[in-house]
Amino acid sequence: MRPVSTVAVGVQDGSFEPFQRGAGNPIQLTSLCCTRLLGPELLDLRIVPIAVDGLDAGVNIVNILRNWEMDVIILGGATFGGFNVVDTEYVYKEIGKPIIVYMSKYPDMDATLNALKKHFPDWRERWKRYEALGRIHELKIREHPSVYFEVVGGSMEFAENVLREQAIHGRIPEALRLADLIAKGTSSVFQGREETGRGS
Repeated sequence: MRPVSTVAVGVQDGSFEPFQRGAGNPIQLTSLCCTRLLGPELLDLRIVPIAVDGLDAGVNIVNILRNWEMDVIILGGATFGGFNVVDTEYVYKEIGKPIIVYMSKYPDMDATLNALKKHFPDWRERWKRYEALGRIHELKIREHPSVYFEVVGGSMEFAENVLREQAIHGRIPEALRLADLIAKGTSSVFQGREETGRGS
């Protein structure tokens, strides 16, 4: 077994209370956690608030990662905090490291597009961020069910190697598993707060 040498950042969001989507409703916040791992070893982490259904996830990710050293960024999906769609092209341009968008099941893009059209006047901007991700790849890791991923700024083979290396406790990348636990555990710190804007 070759030694683990990849420094991976996992990005995952917290939970939030169900609410009525649409303009004019109060803005909710939830947590966004970034973890930095070398194999199973946690090197660093940071938690910040993001707007539920906002567009500030990408900016917050860049602000956290700008001074971190890493080899790859693993996002727990293309969106955080509801439909806060990450602009992966922006993140890649600013950070310059490959981005893997990890999914535990194949996404229903038709349902996603319909939901965006129904709830968001700016649905075209949000959908454009989905389209920029490109092809969805499937990966089978050991005896576990298949996972799916998209990659920005790296090859399919690179992403597969990272996901296999990060599959320490099952099929979920360890950096994401920890980020998810921390984000969910800290969600209540931000829930109930309101902001005046939804970011950019």
